[in-house]
Amino acid sequence: MRYLSQPRLCPKKGRLIQILFILGLILDCLTANPSKAEAPVFLVDSPREEKLLIVEGNTLSPSSQSQPFLRAKKEEKIKETVPVLLTAYSSTFWETDENPYLTAAGTIVRNGVVACNFLPLGTKIKIPEIFGERIFVVEDRMHPKVEGYRVDVWFENYWQALNFGVKKTYIEILEE
Repeated sequence: MRYLSQPRLCPKKGRLIQILFILGLILDCLTANPSKAEAPVFLVDSPREEKLLIVEGNTLSPSSQSQPFLRAKKEEKIKETVPVLLTAYSSTFWETDENPYLTAAGTIVRNGVVACNFLPLGTKIKIPEIFGERIFVVEDRMHPKVEGYRVDVWFENYWQALNFGVKKTYIEILEE
């Protein structure tokens, strides 16, 4: 008994198609001009204030103070002081929603991010009793059931957040 089989492509034709496809990908990569790509530029303060770094796309480069777009750090003015209950969180699935590394503002979580329901997103705050002069930015929200003056500081891992505990302190809301 004869079995009907599907017609096969000529092996040489299939190999030729693969080679043409790979050559097309290589040519596409070679003709792309990465220097013309639009990438946001971020200025990053290093721990030592005398050095600044510029982040452009995926490149980190040192910068000198002589560049015109780099301004000296201005004095932050305190708009208001508010007593708060300070807690901590991390990007674990039981502490966050379905996107544990994405904030309510649409940014990726990082050091310096806080969650807060009573302040607008983008508000800059200081927590001087615990973190000194470090500036935090409100970029995340807490669960809607959380009421009152509560601030949640993001930590890199669960154990750091757990060890932080709950603290009664105050925050300084900075002027924009």
